[in-house]
Formats: sequence, C-alpha cells, structure tokens
Amino acid sequence: MSCPIHSGGAGEAPRGESIVQEEGAQLDFSRDMSYGDYLHLDEVLNAQHPLSPDHNEMLFIVQHQTSELWMKLMLHELRAAVAAIAADQLPPAFKMLARVSKIMEQLVHAWDVLATMTPPEYSAIRPYLAQSSGFQSWQYRCIEFMLGNKNAAMLKPHEHRPDLLKIVEAAWRAPSLYDESLRLMARRGIAVPASHVERDWTQPYAVDDGVEQAWLQVYRRPEAHWDLYQLGEELTDLEDAFRLWRFRHVTTVERVIGFKRGTGGTGGVSYLRKMLDTVLFPEIWRLRTSL
Repeated sequence: MSCPIHSGGAGEAPRGESIVQEEGAQLDFSRDMSYGDYLHLDEVLNAQHPLSPDHNEMLFIVQHQTSELWMKLMLHELRAAVAAIAADQLPPAFKMLARVSKIMEQLVHAWDVLATMTPPEYSAIRPYLAQSSGFQSWQYRCIEFMLGNKNAAMLKPHEHRPDLLKIVEAAWRAPSLYDESLRLMARRGIAVPASHVERDWTQPYAVDDGVEQAWLQVYRRPEAHWDLYQLGEELTDLEDAFRLWRFRHVTTVERVIGFKRGTGGTGGVSYLRKMLDTVLFPEIWRLRTSL
C-alpha cells in the first residue's frame, strides 16, 4: 500500500509540495533571500562553542546567548522610550515600556530552563568558564543604568574593552528613565523638586518626599493627569517585572551553585540578594501608603 501523504499519480507533485504550491508558497530559494539568509542563521546557530566535553554546557551557552538577545531588544526599546518621554510623546513610550515588561517576563521564564541544570552538571563545566560571568554583561549594565541604578564601580568590568566601556559610560552619564519621567512632570506643571530636575545624572538616585508629593498630585486626580498617571503605572509594571527577573536569578543560582562565589569574583547568591533590595522608582511605590 502506498503512503497517502506522499503518493501521487504519474507526473503529480508529492502531496506536501502540492499543498505548499496551493498556498502560493515557493520551495526554491536559490535566487531570493531565504528565511535563514534574513536572520543570518548560519552565524547565530554556529555561535555556540562548548569548551568542556560535558553535554550540559550547550544549555548554559544557549541560555545566556538568548538572554543577551532579549536584552538587546530591551535596550532598543528602552532607549526609544526615554527619547519619547524626553520629547513629550507618551503614547509610543507606553507601548515600548509595555514591551520591555514582556521581555522581562521571557527572561524570568528562561531561568526555568537553566534551573534544570543540577549542581554536579554545573560543576563539570565550571572550570572551563575561567572568570567569565554574567556580572560582566555590558548590556545588562546599560539596562541597570538606564533604569536608574547608577554605580561608577560597575564601569570597571568593561575597562578592557574601550568600545563597550564607551557605551556603558554613556548610559551612566545620561538621565535615566525615571529622571526623564520627573523632568516631564515638571514641564507639565507638577511641582517636582529642582534637585531632581537638574542634577549630576551619574549619582545614584536619592528618594525625596517632594517627588512623592508630585506623584501624589497625579495619583489623587488621575482624570486630570491621565497620561502621567498611566506613566506611573507603566513604571510600576516595569519594576515589578524587573524584581521578578532578579528574584528568579537568585533562586536559580542558589539552586545550581549554592553559596559558592561567582565566577566573576562576586559573592554569588549573597551579592544577588543585596540587589533585591534596590528600588528603582521609590516614590511610586511609597505613595500607595499615602493614598
């Protein structure tokens, strides 16, 4: 008996090919740009080079490479969102910030995959990692700086790459997403303290009662300040997602390596737990108690 899927009369195309042709698709990509060409899949799929003989290193590499790709998109959206807020264009900024929050959700779930790596499996590849560490991710550092967690010491891990240091330093020197949001509020006539409208943007953000009062003015009359109210909630969503990403990072690291020091020289879990206490947009969280 012939296979019903692949059978055809004399001169007829196989059934699978026939269906494709009926849908108007072509099967010969020898002259035109193909899916693989457009996505440069040869380069992407050949960028994994395990150093150990262990089967599980491929998981470790793909996990971190895909995370860096998501962070590339996150930076693309964050830069555009900050520029839109600075230009008083809130509707596109809302779309971009919502997308950043969704990207962070993807990164949270990515830890679920890495968590399938057991301590013995990680121990088999750890000697091959030398001092390479996610701590050295320049894209992650730019994200932290753009979200307002400024720390000059975090420039040092990138000093060996002047080209990357220039990018990270630019994010460190620029107003953060929150800084630009406060400046927008001031332009709208909300009484934001002058100390938070113009300042040294390289310094860590300092919580201020006057800023909380500014946000309270928005939140107590959302109908009068609807787009600023929505901006506050977009920032809340963003920090909520970022906290989950950080927390899932901590629990995965503890599950896989316990309390060993990180390959980059950090305290590992102890360092990551300290980062959980960082609040990016403090007054937006504090105002909820006062409402």
